[in-house]
Amino acid sequence: MTIRIVQLGTPRIADEGVRIGTVRRPPRGVPKAEFSSRDFYDVWLPNLSPSAELVAQAKAVVTDKEWEHFARQFRAEVNTGDAGKVLDLLAALSATTHFALGCYCENENRCHRSILRQLLVERGAQIRKEPED
Repeated sequence: MTIRIVQLGTPRIADEGVRIGTVRRPPRGVPKAEFSSRDFYDVWLPNLSPSAELVAQAKAVVTDKEWEHFARQFRAEVNTGDAGKVLDLLAALSATTHFALGCYCENENRCHRSILRQLLVERGAQIRKEPED
């Protein structure tokens, strides 16, 4: 059993399981009834997305140093309160079921989902290895 880290809106694979959207906002212009059928997500979990302030900061990132600053701030934000508990739960669930989580960003290396991947691995989650990994 594994967690698959995905770009929301990309085609699903067989046995992917429930797809979780870790984004601040739902997809624009897409009716709620079509989120799943259009391969965005089945369940919306915005508390694993960066705060609105950090989203703005991430969108302005140009340099590696700026990205590292964002990553530190996001890690601190997500490791406190309920978000950290949710990550613990997801890591535990990865031992018993397949599911996916993701964001809209094209480049995972400059997306908060890369940090979620690291945080989940640190918690012992089983992460699916993709050919592009």
